[in-house]
Amino acid sequence: MDDVFRALADPTRRSLLDELFREDGQTLTALAVRCDMTRFGVMKHLRLLEAAGLVVTRRRGREKLHFLNAIPIRLVHDRWVSKYAEPWAAALSDIKERLERPMEKVFEIYIKTTPERLWEAITDPDIRSKYQFGAGQTSDWTTGSRYEMGSPSAPGLLGEGENLVVDPPRKLVQTMVALWGEDVKAEGTSRITWEIEPVGDSCRLIVTHDQLREGANEQLYGGWPMILSGLKTWLETGELLTTPGSLLYA
Repeated sequence: MDDVFRALADPTRRSLLDELFREDGQTLTALAVRCDMTRFGVMKHLRLLEAAGLVVTRRRGREKLHFLNAIPIRLVHDRWVSKYAEPWAAALSDIKERLERPMEKVFEIYIKTTPERLWEAITDPDIRSKYQFGAGQTSDWTTGSRYEMGSPSAPGLLGEGENLVVDPPRKLVQTMVALWGEDVKAEGTSRITWEIEPVGDSCRLIVTHDQLREGANEQLYGGWPMILSGLKTWLETGELLTTPGSLLYA
């Protein structure tokens, strides 16, 4: 968290995050045009933001795109914001999600666990229900197989899709069709990629939710910071993180 606070203390770095808040997935060149400094100076600030986990990069051909990662800010919120301020903070988070450009969302988090244990937490329906709104996923977890997302307390299936890539304990790629309401069902199919990388005694987890249409319903992607924060909390402490909506289907 010290790295996060140091990164946020600089006004130039905050302005770069504001630019990614306004339009996610920008190149260094695009960001440098909007800053009153050299390209090299902007690159140094982006490296510090990336080291703090506030920015995640992705290669697209020859271009390197930068994405705002909300997870560290959410972790700061979960640690220090009181339950009395939660509705107000959740409302601001909702405004943020509405303003962000949906199309491809990238989330990064570090969890003190093993790749095998993290993979189990993603694919075991009972464990998954502990941090994903009370809903689990059932599947035989083979490439090309089907999965279903649901809960005994839900009136029907909450989601379904196909497992495109199953490479335990490194990578899981799935299509996803949301079924919990007609509004999200009308959005059609998107894609979710889980990537696990061991780092010392911890794991770096990157979740990419893409193939979303421009202006897609925010219900499809807005819950990821809460889901991943809950996953981290459960794996590291064995406790449940009661975020807004976390007990929806519990």
